[in-house]
Amino acid sequence: MIQIDNVSFQYSKKMKILTSLNLTFHPGKIYGLLGKNGAGKSTVIKNITGMLFPTNGTINVFGSSPRKREVDFLKDLFFVPEEYYLPNISIQKLIHIYKNFYPKFDLEQFDSYLDTFLISKDRKTNDLSLGQKKKVLIGFALSTNTKILIMDEPTNGLDIPSKITFRNMINSSFKEDRIIIISSHQVRDLDELIDQIIIMDNGQILLSKEKEQIAKQLLFEINEKEEVSDHILYQEKVSTGYGIIKPNKTGTNNYVDIELLFNAILSNNELINQL
Repeated sequence: MIQIDNVSFQYSKKMKILTSLNLTFHPGKIYGLLGKNGAGKSTVIKNITGMLFPTNGTINVFGSSPRKREVDFLKDLFFVPEEYYLPNISIQKLIHIYKNFYPKFDLEQFDSYLDTFLISKDRKTNDLSLGQKKKVLIGFALSTNTKILIMDEPTNGLDIPSKITFRNMINSSFKEDRIIIISSHQVRDLDELIDQIIIMDNGQILLSKEKEQIAKQLLFEINEKEEVSDHILYQEKVSTGYGIIKPNKTGTNNYVDIELLFNAILSNNELINQL
């Protein structure tokens, strides 16, 4: 479990990034950490991984303090950053060097991912496109089988078919003892992948709810015309008409339009949170 208690972070007195954050991440879930650029998502991730230290508050990751960067902590955590560097060596040599840092690394699993992406292990990283490098890194990350997998904007650089493959790979590699946190501002890429939605803005949490709970409480509709009703919580113009959010009084779960919810929360989170 990852427990974030009353965490604040600032680079200077005038540059406060996070304010009194409280979050809990449980094994067996895929979390979508969503927000606009500059919302504080990457800062949260770097505090969890021990790359940055909270100004105030505490973070506990499976009983360890991230800031200590202990071996038992690092061997069970893998972080795919938005910006990354791969040394100019063959993929085969890259794996030979780095797989030993992760005791549960599965070479057959990694090979299957490369086959899926049609990438040969003999190729050097500098000969790969940006998208191919991202595929290698994602394949390696999933093959480490760490308890915690964190990805910051993982679909950047991927074409549409590769994004679909990425989602399938995440689902197939998921285990009940694993926490997966995916940070993104590309909401549509995570639409059917995540179990819990966390929406951030200006260094604060606006929403943290399981998608199943949201599906029971909110009804998402697309209507041809704009609707006037006191029951409407949010409405916006979309390509096919008007996207609408209402209280769900049907008693059944419905599809959660994460992009529409994201826009609604940023527009008026107090209204949505009343439910």
